[in-house]
Amino acid sequence: MTSYVEAVSGLRPKMRRAIIMLQDIIMVLIAVALSLVLSQSKLSFDAFSYGGLACWAVIVLIAHLLFRYCGLYNTVWRFASTPDFFNILKGCGILTVVLYLSSLAFRSFQPVTGLNERQFIVFFLVSFTIISAPRLYYRFLRDGASWRILGRRNGGGDARIKQALFIGRLSEVDVIIRFTRTAQPTEYAIAGIMAIEGGAPLGTQIQGVPVVAARPRLVEVLEEYARGTENIDLLIFGNGAEREIEEYSELVRVARHSGIAVVQFSGFSELGQGGKLVLDAVEMETILRRSTVPPDIERIGAFVSGKRVLVTGGAGSIGRILVKRSLELGAEAVLVADISEFGIFQLDQSIGEKDHDRLKSRIVDVTDRRQMTRVVSEFMPSIIFHAAALKHVPLLEENWESAIQTNIFGTLACAEVAAKCGVPQFLLISSDKAVDPTSVLGITKRAAEQIVSSLHETQAVGQGGRRAGTKFIAVRFGNVFGSNGSVATIFQAQIEAGGPVTITDRRMTRYFMTVAEAVDLVIMSAADAEQREGKDDYAIYMLDMGKPVPILEVAETMIRMAGKNPYTDIAIRFTGIRPGEKLHETLQGENEEVVALDIAKIFGLRAEVVSWPRIQVALTALQAAIRDQDKAAALAVLAGLHEAEKPPVEAPRETGPKSVGRAG
Repeated sequence: MTSYVEAVSGLRPKMRRAIIMLQDIIMVLIAVALSLVLSQSKLSFDAFSYGGLACWAVIVLIAHLLFRYCGLYNTVWRFASTPDFFNILKGCGILTVVLYLSSLAFRSFQPVTGLNERQFIVFFLVSFTIISAPRLYYRFLRDGASWRILGRRNGGGDARIKQALFIGRLSEVDVIIRFTRTAQPTEYAIAGIMAIEGGAPLGTQIQGVPVVAARPRLVEVLEEYARGTENIDLLIFGNGAEREIEEYSELVRVARHSGIAVVQFSGFSELGQGGKLVLDAVEMETILRRSTVPPDIERIGAFVSGKRVLVTGGAGSIGRILVKRSLELGAEAVLVADISEFGIFQLDQSIGEKDHDRLKSRIVDVTDRRQMTRVVSEFMPSIIFHAAALKHVPLLEENWESAIQTNIFGTLACAEVAAKCGVPQFLLISSDKAVDPTSVLGITKRAAEQIVSSLHETQAVGQGGRRAGTKFIAVRFGNVFGSNGSVATIFQAQIEAGGPVTITDRRMTRYFMTVAEAVDLVIMSAADAEQREGKDDYAIYMLDMGKPVPILEVAETMIRMAGKNPYTDIAIRFTGIRPGEKLHETLQGENEEVVALDIAKIFGLRAEVVSWPRIQVALTALQAAIRDQDKAAALAVLAGLHEAEKPPVEAPRETGPKSVGRAG
């Protein structure tokens, strides 16, 4: 029997399904014969006569159609469970009733002896038993020790199978163990269970796998395994374990320090082809317990699908993901506009063959209005994601002219080109550093927001109150994990070099978000803005970044993730706050009203908008300051724009001749 099961499992799915169907038909015919024998019936006609053979054929046809209808062939055998056996029970029951009613109808016009209710009861019991038995036996072989013994006998060898510890809820264990045993090829074998429930019964077994630890001794037991008491290759965390286990980062540290790979279970895939665990790498955003929001794929897909998308700065950290996501969501074409030749080359190499035809690229400076006009007019995008920017705080303090040219005049050029060419939507990628700015980066990103907000108001006037031209919006959020030059990449390089890890101030905090989540929320903001008009229209959207995270915690966590101890294996050095840096960033200014939307993790912002004529005057003065190399004058112009946003303050009323009214 085992050789038959092994032979069947090696066939292609369609061939395997046909054999199962044939097997079920044979089982039905055997059940008919057994029911007659066991009930000691003596039919009044020959079972092998023309009439008898016709009866066999009718039974086979009815059984096959009923079994298909009941879903017997929609399940992979080794995943057969209670609902699948209920389908067999249902199929055999319906078949028995249909055959019984058919016999009654036949006997009404053609007398037949030897048939009674007893045979049909026996037929039902026998058919259910012998149709279920092969499936049950197959699952037993696949899930139990028998299959693994068989695999070793045939040279499969467990030597190549990674021995794993599972840390998570006991409710997940049964299905995970079953899937690890049934995956083809077999990659993992669960050697022990570390339960996160406090009262888990130690020493008991689930499918033959022992429960070796329970809270609060998880770290202690893992250290015992890591010291060589057991040969463990892999540590698998259960879904959501990072939110339920306080010792999560310490468990990761112990495992990695001992050379044990760490992954996290997040679901199943390829069920039709045999089923596999989806095991994700444990990244820093998981360690820091930053909960992400499942994207509304249907909505962002409907927004992007069929559109022509232009991404400035498309070879950068966020721009690159915007490009890839737009292609995944079915954009008609995506154009990358970036000044970095090597960045565009790297992006092109990372795009799959099926998407290459839809990806276009132009090496262009976003401050070059003539070049941008040609690019936009030729490509005719439906939306421009403006991600091109200079963003490194200390560098821009020295290179303030470049920051103003790229972040302000580059945004101005791209926005005005979008309006001139009739692009329906323009979206600026902004930053939390634009709020109450203290750095060149912050004040230039604030000015970019002011340009977009003012153009948003300017373009809003049209027939019937509807927008006359391009819709301009900005999306503001904080730091992105793993982006070029972010603390994560800097710390990683320093750890790999053996330290020290440098931090400006132990009190410093920052908001963090995964780049994938940020990009999906940016696209969702654009989709929301497309539908809004009038007073419910927002120029600036703000992403909910959760709680700010101490930079020191990020550094310590990354060091532990590398399997080392902070302060002993890797030193941490505090260097002092650099020019332009803040201890704590904020996402909302004092004069801004946050409006909750019907979208998770996205808010609208209402604030005073600087008039377009005033912005034009400021831009002219800014050009003069750059021409004169006068940084103080340039920053004064930008500070004036920032002050212009704040509503006028009414002076306190006094009695007597010194009373002052509100400024007109």
